[in-house]
Order: sequence, then structure tokens, then C-alpha cells
Amino acid sequence: MRAQKSKNQSEKEKERGRRSSGSIKSSDSNSWRCQDLHFSFFSCVFLLLSCEFLQIESLSVGINYGQIANNLPSPHRVKWLLQSLNIKRVKLYDADPNVLTAFLNTEVEFIVGIGNENVSAMVDPVKAQAWVQQHVQVYLPNTRITCITVGNEIYTGNDTALKTNLLPAIQSVYQALVTLGLDKQVNVTTAHKLDILGSSYPPSAGSFRPDVAEYLQPLLNFHSITKSPFLINAYPYFAYKANPGNVPLEYVLFQPNAGVTDPNTKLNYDNMLYAQLDSVYAAIQAMGHTDIEVKISETGWPSKGDPDEPGANPQYAAIYNGNLLQRIEMKQGTPLKPYVPVDTYVFALFNEDMKPGPASERNYGLFNPDGSPAYNIGLNGYLPPLTSDATTMVVNLVSLLVFTSIAMILA
Repeated sequence: MRAQKSKNQSEKEKERGRRSSGSIKSSDSNSWRCQDLHFSFFSCVFLLLSCEFLQIESLSVGINYGQIANNLPSPHRVKWLLQSLNIKRVKLYDADPNVLTAFLNTEVEFIVGIGNENVSAMVDPVKAQAWVQQHVQVYLPNTRITCITVGNEIYTGNDTALKTNLLPAIQSVYQALVTLGLDKQVNVTTAHKLDILGSSYPPSAGSFRPDVAEYLQPLLNFHSITKSPFLINAYPYFAYKANPGNVPLEYVLFQPNAGVTDPNTKLNYDNMLYAQLDSVYAAIQAMGHTDIEVKISETGWPSKGDPDEPGANPQYAAIYNGNLLQRIEMKQGTPLKPYVPVDTYVFALFNEDMKPGPASERNYGLFNPDGSPAYNIGLNGYLPPLTSDATTMVVNLVSLLVFTSIAMILA
């Protein structure tokens, strides 16, 4: 996936374009306000007592929260959605202050990002420290920021200067964290496209492309020293889309199949995602490192696509993400690293209607902008209705009391 641009819209701008029936004007009567309070109160009670909520109480998957859209709910409403789903790990593509402020004093952990357009500026230590102070330090510890990604998929791009600047920028940001005393709680990394691999089959023969390896060797040294993770964006869908006649659907959707056996290690792979992940581990090991953790920073399946995008439909998206979530909750590892749970961030939280490219790019979301599931995989969260500011304060207070009361009952 591509790097996403930061959204600097105000809350009012982000609320435009949504269903008019959900808004409450300042001239509304007190009776309408009371109805809203009753609706929110009983909605929270129903949600918390529902089977769906209890079933996902320990959900450990991370989620990518992109905002290239003009119809998304406000970050404050998104906070309630994620809390109702008990999703506690979120990856941003920027450091949106509206999001980070909305999630103050929650248990949600954030990965924040520095966009590709700002990477070169971060080579300057003064600018890097200013960025960290403005976008990270000011929110700690009330908003839990645990990682900064510097750029996205840079090494598979065509900008040579940007490739050259990436590692110095990462080092500058890391040094800023050290100077500010934050390096023990926030790490620094960057996300890579799977295309950095020159070879991925069999997984044990995984290797990086020669034109990328020269950049990756010093970056891997940095990861080894700082104990920061290596992030990879892995999409089995792309392999299926490129060659649907020869890529078994069951293999990419985590469905029962004979699997593929690596002739070198004799390890059997029953799904493509794990094979891709182990290929990255093998490529890193081939460069002399066995102490670097690999995390999947993006993976997903589109629920809609253009006519020339085979497999992009809600049925396959539900199977892929549903089976993936089951394996994550099982804390399953790959054949190469069976005791290391696969750490994954699903792409994405919402369908994003302003993303460029084929139709599939706008349809990776688990949810529609109105909070309804894009397809059914058992994730039924609660997105609060639009309310006036005064009513929102009361609603949130009542909702918080309900959440606390139910949590004490279930404890």
C-alpha cells in the first residue's frame, strides 16, 4: 500500500458529508436531547451484554487507521468504536493531533508515522527533535505512543535521494528520543513493501533484491542495536490477483489445503502469508542477523474491486480476515518460528473513498464510515451517533459509568 497523506481537516470539516439524520442542531428541543441520552445509554448496555462483545474481549490484532476519505467519523467517535471492539493497537500514517487527543487516557497503543514527504527534513537533528517534541512527547504518557515509522515503502520507490536519506532520518529521530529520554518506551522503524524481496520461494531461500540490499544492510544493523522491529506490508491478495489461475485460493485464504513444503527445511506451509513472513526472516538471516523481530504492518483483502481485479469481493475478504483473526487469537507462529506469535496490523479500519488507484484501494476496510461492518466476521462494534457538544459530554459520562459498572460485574 502507499504512504498516506496527513489530514489537517478540522472536526467540522470531517463531519461534513455524513448522514444528515444523525446530526443535532443547537435549536433542537430538550426532548430530543433526552432521547439521545436514552439511546446512547441503552445502546452501551446492550452492546456490553451482547455475545459479540464478550467473544472479542481479548482481541489482540492491530488495525491500520487511515483517513484518506471525506466521510469518516470523528476520531472521538472512532475511539468508542475501537474500545467497544477492544482493539488496543492502532497504526497511523501520520501523527494526527485530533486522533491522539481523542485517545487520551485510554489503553490504546499507537504507532505514529512521518510521511514520505517529510522524511528528508528529519535528517536535520534539530528538525527531528522538534517533530518528536511536537508529535510524541507532548502526548506522553496520557496517549500511549510506542513506535514511530519514518516513511512507508521507500526502498521500492524511484526516489534515490529519499532512499539515501531514510536511514539518517531514522537515526536522527532515534537520537531525538534518546536526548528526550523516550527511547526506552518509543522505538523507530520504517515499513517495507514485500517487493524488497528478490526471491521468496522456497521461504528458506528468501533474499533481498540486490538494488535494495545496499540500503538494508546498515538498516538491519540499526534494528539489531536498537531492538526495533522490521515492518513488512504483506498481501497474499496481490499474488492471487496477478495469477489467479495458478495460485490456489485455499492457500491464500487460510483454508484447508495440502500446503507447500520447503524442500530445504521440510517445513510445510498451509498459507501464503506465513511463507512470505518466513521468506523475510530468511532474507534477514542471510544478511547476518537472527535477532530482529519481523512484524506485519499491513495485510488485508479488498471487499470490492474493478472488473480486472479477481477475488476482490466481500466473501473472500471475510474468509481471509476472519481466518487471520482466528490464527492471531491462537497466538500462532510461522513454521520457522512456531513459538513467536505473528504480530499483525490489519489494513484497514475503514473504507477510504478518496484513495487513488483501482477500486480495491478504496475497499480494504473492515467497516464502512457509518460504523457498520463491511462484511461479517463477528466484529460488531458501537459507533456513537452524532450529537451536539453539550450532549456529547453527558453521553460520554453516562457511557463511561456504564462501561465501568459492567466491567466490575464481569470481573
